[in-house]
Amino acid sequence: MIVEGILPFARLLLQKTVSEKGYFVDATAGNGHDTLFLAQLAGDGHVFAFDVQEQAIANTASRLQDASLLHKATLFRAGHEQASSLIPECVHGHVNAAIFNLGYLPKGDKTVITKPDTTISAIEQLFEMLKPGGIIVLVIYHGHAGGADERDAVTTYAASLDQQKAHVLQYGFINQANTPPFIVAIEKR
Repeated sequence: MIVEGILPFARLLLQKTVSEKGYFVDATAGNGHDTLFLAQLAGDGHVFAFDVQEQAIANTASRLQDASLLHKATLFRAGHEQASSLIPECVHGHVNAAIFNLGYLPKGDKTVITKPDTTISAIEQLFEMLKPGGIIVLVIYHGHAGGADERDAVTTYAASLDQQKAHVLQYGFINQANTPPFIVAIEKR
């Protein structure tokens, strides 16, 4: 397929922000796939990963340990809406990129989901922490209970951002069954 799938496209956007000393945020650590990917991109930098579920933090730590990259990340068992208070202030204004996978932990408790208010709070905080040219990538899974509410709130919020401050992109397949995920990307100008 010539057109990039959702997850490869998300990673392509993240790769475009790489610098010698990169700071990255995985706002929804989940099973650690994105945290590991970001740790591999970080160079001499660091990754800050958030998740409210102990299982997600354990899964992420294990994945990083297996790749000998646990030292490249700080894992917070906390909601992403605590980003500005937990990420060291010296990193604020220097973050290359952040990624969110909205929804629930794959193979986990489907009743524990990301929520519109905390997600938007985290987006606002992380946007302030981005360096110019930095990006927030939101992979929006919305085919579950509560998913449509978060989808609508996040896309409405992103569409309202001042174009003088941010470029906002929506990317997704529109002819697939079963509410396929899509991307909203916010690049700081």
